[in-house]
Amino acid sequence: MNRRRYLLASLTWLSVRPAARAADPLIGRPAPEWQLAHWQNSGPLSLKQLRGKAVLVRWWTAPNCELCRTTAPALNEFHTEFGGRGLQVVGVYHHKVRTPLDPAQVAGHAAELGFKFPVAVDLDWQTLRHWWLDGHERAFTSVSFLLDRRGVIRHIHPGGQFLKGDADYAAIRAKVIEVLAEP
Repeated sequence: MNRRRYLLASLTWLSVRPAARAADPLIGRPAPEWQLAHWQNSGPLSLKQLRGKAVLVRWWTAPNCELCRTTAPALNEFHTEFGGRGLQVVGVYHHKVRTPLDPAQVAGHAAELGFKFPVAVDLDWQTLRHWWLDGHERAFTSVSFLLDRRGVIRHIHPGGQFLKGDADYAAIRAKVIEVLAEP
């Protein structure tokens, strides 16, 4: 994305308050099963296998996505702090560069970002399109979804970054705590 378009998308996204973003019609719907490949830090996972856990799914890209890089510490923190309480963080890489996809490079980027949680590749953005893009105008593709223990979408962070100390981080953290407190 060129710098001007990135700035415009960022300003558009920042103008939408977290409460307004929470009203997305996808909230409250079951997440569709994903089609992901090249799993790292775990074997292949399905949403069905993850029932009973809260799941925080973050689409990310590398190496040039500064927003993904600045969000990585929050994802690592959520994994460390809440993993033992029933949260499964899953990173989903979507390839945005013109060079051919190399799963070994994805693994290298995930390691560089400190990801110890499962990471998979969304080939041809198949799941990203199904979950987020099809039929919608979206400012970002690095979206995050929080699913409850039944696989229902409970929170969406529509892209950009979230980092400790900002309102989006606080909103996601509060929603994670709320979902983990549910039976």
